[in-house]
Amino acid sequence: MTVQDILCKAIDLEPITAEEGEFLFYNASLGELSYCANQVKNKLRKPEDRNYVGWIIDRNINLSNICITRCKFCNFSRSKYSADAYITSMDEYKQKVGELFRAGGRQVLLQGGMSKDFGLDFYCNLFSSLKKNFPGIVLHALGPAEIAFISKQAGKSYFETLSILHDAGLDSLPGAGAEILVDRVRKIISPAKCSSDEWLEVMHQAHVLNLPTSATMVFGHVETVLERMQHLVKIRETQQRRPEGSEGFITFIPWPFYSEGTRLDAELGPFAKISGDEYVRMIAISRLILNNVKNIQASWLTVGKTIGQVCLHSGANDFGSIMMEEHVVSAAGANYSLDKNEMVVAIREAGFIPRRRDSSYNWVE
Repeated sequence: MTVQDILCKAIDLEPITAEEGEFLFYNASLGELSYCANQVKNKLRKPEDRNYVGWIIDRNINLSNICITRCKFCNFSRSKYSADAYITSMDEYKQKVGELFRAGGRQVLLQGGMSKDFGLDFYCNLFSSLKKNFPGIVLHALGPAEIAFISKQAGKSYFETLSILHDAGLDSLPGAGAEILVDRVRKIISPAKCSSDEWLEVMHQAHVLNLPTSATMVFGHVETVLERMQHLVKIRETQQRRPEGSEGFITFIPWPFYSEGTRLDAELGPFAKISGDEYVRMIAISRLILNNVKNIQASWLTVGKTIGQVCLHSGANDFGSIMMEEHVVSAAGANYSLDKNEMVVAIREAGFIPRRRDSSYNWVE
């Protein structure tokens, strides 16, 4: 096994293994990885789109901070009996979504905690009310961990639950709750959440329903580099299972773990902050391994504008959202922000043409 052999496989869009990805992480130079990741990126994109970098205006609205899972990396969740526990009211939704619409956005990333008080009927009523009050709203909502929890509560299959939620207004499924899709890791950091196989099966059922989905990874805590690569291979293999005509995973977004004030940090830390070099390295390797996922998003929200710009030369083709509201990663120490003008300027500074897109990665004129 040599770096050259593995990189040639990746450029030819042949699947590389988790072990080969680990070998690249430790042995390939960042320049080699970035160059080859860009070759793969260009092969997967239409020639006329290669100079464009996508971005979107959306808003992250947390429906509640009440959550029974109490993941060790999360500072956001609360017990239902906490003094600062909340459930977002319809009046608050109207204010927040109204601000989003006035800013030119349509997509709401709607997430929150898992609670026995939030059943299938709760979400169906919420989604249908939002659709009624805001025609044109796009609900990028919940995630596989929530779907697995709701399904168990309702006594329904994942497909049935997703179908009911889709009929109520669910437009796409974010990749929340993936963390690292290796059960050794999940048992340490989020033991109350669904297993790796359950997360992947929810996504597969969403693909059967032809619901667009995204995939994510949170790295830099208790996982090994090999486990990061196993995570990527599982995403690729699940994408391979999607039915013909289904988009499956439209995008992949990795971001580094922020440990400030978390129980995980207190119990097992302190954790070293992921460097810019390591983040770019992971973006590039993600592009090389995920040869059947069209888009890779650079998480400027967690690494900052400058590192995000470097990622655009290392396999990433999307700069994500201005994120009008975000409370989860910021609660653990990520404090970067961009408005829509700064987003456009950042993409241009990196040498690309900014182009707004919708939640399905179609260009918005």
